[in-house]
Amino acid sequence: MFRTLVVFFALLLSSLTVFAQGASADVEMADRLRADGKIWVVVAVIAATFFGIIFYLTRLDSKISKLEKEIKNK
Repeated sequence: MFRTLVVFFALLLSSLTVFAQGASADVEMADRLRADGKIWVVVAVIAATFFGIIFYLTRLDSKISKLEKEIKNK
């Protein structure tokens, strides 16, 4: 599980450089959200969704592992 998370974050960090190259273009919507201070709402929603998915997958993995052990012991 730990190795999977490390690989995931490595891929995530490597993709940031790709997105940074396109950041020089003016994005009117993002500028407007930043000006209104609503960008933090967008960031919070994305972060909550991301952590919710991670939490769900972690719980699902533990339940599957528990069932696999239970089947193996029978």
